Formats: sequence, structure tokens, C-alpha cells
Amino acid sequence: MKKKIRVAVLFGGRSGEHEVSLRSAASVLAALDRHKYEALPIAIGKSGKWLTAAESAKLLPAAVQPTHPATQALEILPQPGSADAVDVVFPVLHGTFGEDGTVQGLLELAGVPYVGAGVLGSAVAMDKDVMKRLFRERGLPTPEHVAVLREQIRTRPARLVRKLEKQFDYPMFVKPANLGSSVGISKARNRRELAEALELAARFDRKVMIERAIVGREIECSVLGNDHPEASLPGEIIPSREFYDYEAKYIDENSQLIVPAPLTAAQTRRVQRLAVEAFLVCECSGMARVDFFLERKTRRILVNELNTIPGFTSISMYPKLWEASGLAYRDLIDRLIQLALERHAEKARTRYSI
Repeated sequence: MKKKIRVAVLFGGRSGEHEVSLRSAASVLAALDRHKYEALPIAIGKSGKWLTAAESAKLLPAAVQPTHPATQALEILPQPGSADAVDVVFPVLHGTFGEDGTVQGLLELAGVPYVGAGVLGSAVAMDKDVMKRLFRERGLPTPEHVAVLREQIRTRPARLVRKLEKQFDYPMFVKPANLGSSVGISKARNRRELAEALELAARFDRKVMIERAIVGREIECSVLGNDHPEASLPGEIIPSREFYDYEAKYIDENSQLIVPAPLTAAQTRRVQRLAVEAFLVCECSGMARVDFFLERKTRRILVNELNTIPGFTSISMYPKLWEASGLAYRDLIDRLIQLALERHAEKARTRYSI
């Protein structure tokens, strides 16, 4: 009888996206083919404590209970080859301490295969300032931005506001450089709102980004693969609010996801090409969702950002775009696990000693 692949789904975490991660994990666990996989949920609490599989299961619906009986904390990292070894980890840790390369580094040290981008790709894509600088170096069109440190906001707020007003017209978007799910993001229409937006963003990160506001359509595209990635059909987001903030994404049910996006054939091809280029320039692997603006005035397609662990519920944009492209949710999970194992096997060919 063929041995089942033991998959540890890692979720929760210390970031502001903890609850989003729980929903993604429940969807992945529910979709895993139990004839092929042993499911092992591993949660990290908001305090940073790693929970056992039994403790982790209490955070999830009854329909997605673990099929692996391990009960000890950190069973995710047994010695490779042991009876309790995990075959592959599927991280759905959105945001800080999960999507930024920290957990990926831990798994690299343990020699455990895992789904998604490696340490470098995760860290680069998490820091939107560094990511956009790489986009520009490669010649990818992206909105203008500047980055400032929390210390500048704390010690010289009025001076900083005046400096930003010389660089950008209102409105401006202000966001933490290292966060996701639109947490801490604001649209500033005047000097008072800009000062408040800077203070808010600085609560979530020591580096804050200020961007020129783009008036236009919001387009997203999913990328899948390792060295030879492919792009899905693009989709479009019609926010229920003024912009696609946290509430519009996860609380207000009136936001619309149009799949596929109503684009011309040429626009679709350009979005797909830019999505793959953004994926490669950030040295990603496995999966990523690339977000775009289609600027109304200029008709330019601008690469906004790349997410290495996008929302992964069955109604999230990343899997919905692949479903529209002909790859069902369960098959997408299979493909991601296979890509993780393939990348791990390739890395195993590397020599680390003389």
C-alpha cells in the first residue's frame, strides 16, 4: 500500500492576519485528499506559542480535524527519516513571522520541504519598499513611492509631512512596508489625514511607505510554478469601499470579484507577462498573487505588489483565478505540494561542504 504524504498545515501566527490564516488553513485541510495525504494542523498562537495538533484542531471546524495522531508540540520538526517525520509543510501564515522568510528559514534549517517561496523571495516580497525597488531595477512599471522610518514619524512629523507634500499631490496612500491584507493602510486627502495615516502605519512596522494614489481598476493575477512559472487568467476587484482595505476584503460582503477580468486580449497577455516577470524578479517559487492597477487616465498597467502566501480559502482570489483557468482547488493544492517536493529535491543536489 502506497504511503500517504504527511502534510503539516501551518497557520495562525503573531501577525494582524491571524484570523485570516485560520480561514485559509480550514479550507486547505478540508480540501486535502485523505486518500493521498495525512493532515496535521499546526497552529502558532498570537503570543508566538506553537500548539500541538490536538490544540490546533480546536481552532478549526470539526470537519477538518487531523488524521495524524501526533500530539506533541513541534512534531513538525522531527528528524528526517523518523517515524513521525513530516513530508511537507504547507504554510498559510499570512503576514509578519510567516510570510516574511522567518518560518521559511526555520524549515530550511530543519531540512523540511515546504510550499511557497523560499527565504529570499519571501523576505523581498514582504518588504514592499525593497520589492518595488527591484521592480524598477528590472524595468517593471510600478507606482511611485517613498519609504520613511518610524523614527522620522515620531521625532519630526510636521517636517516629514511638508516634505511628502512636495513629492506627491493629495491623495496619497500610506501603508506599513511589511504587512498584508491592507492592515494599517490609509488614504490621506489632506495634511491632517496624512499625519494620522503615518502614525497609524507606524504602529504596525518600523518602515512606512507613501505612494501616489492611482485612480483606476484593481486587477489580480495568480502565478504557479518554480523555475518556469505560469500565470492564470486575471481577475478584477470592485471594492465595496473607497479602496480595498481590510474590511472590504474580509468583513463587508459587498465587494465584487470578477473572474476573469473584462480586459482585452492584449491587456490580459500583458498582465500575465508582468505577473511572471514580477514572480521571477523576486525569486519566488510555488505560488504568488500579483496585484495590478489599470490606471484610468493613462491606460497603463502598473505592478502594485506581490503576495507569496495569498488568501487561500476556496473563495479567495488566488484559487478562484486558477479555477477559472482550468485548475480546481484540490488539484491546485496537489500541484503546490508537488512543486514543494520538486524544489526540495533540487536543493538537495547542492553541496554545502568541500
